[in-house]
Amino acid sequence: MKSYHELEVWQKSYGLALAIYKATSAFPKSEVFGLTSQVRRAAVSIPANIAEGHCRHTRADFLRFLSIAQGSAGELETLLSLARDLPYLNSEVAAQLLAQLTEVGKMLTGLTQSLRNPRPESGPLAPSP
Repeated sequence: MKSYHELEVWQKSYGLALAIYKATSAFPKSEVFGLTSQVRRAAVSIPANIAEGHCRHTRADFLRFLSIAQGSAGELETLLSLARDLPYLNSEVAAQLLAQLTEVGKMLTGLTQSLRNPRPESGPLAPSP
């Protein structure tokens, strides 16, 4: 794999970040430097850390940055629940975003496991043919 753009988990997390920006545009103006900013930063952190880890070109670095992305996913889950309960997000939008986030989280876990227990000549850091 030559580019992190080819990773499905990066693609899905990037799409989630875009959806988060759209959803938070309706948050109260009083939250622009509070919850809005924090939700957006957590969402952007997921694909950004996947990309940064992949571009480091070592398995250990990639695993470290995937762990950071997973932490950001946990933070984002908490922030989305808070936004729903305040209520800045309606329940349907929150449920959709949380479902996307769950999918991304599972994909991060799967990628992490595959990097920790690689099969010979496979995985995102295997040499390209």
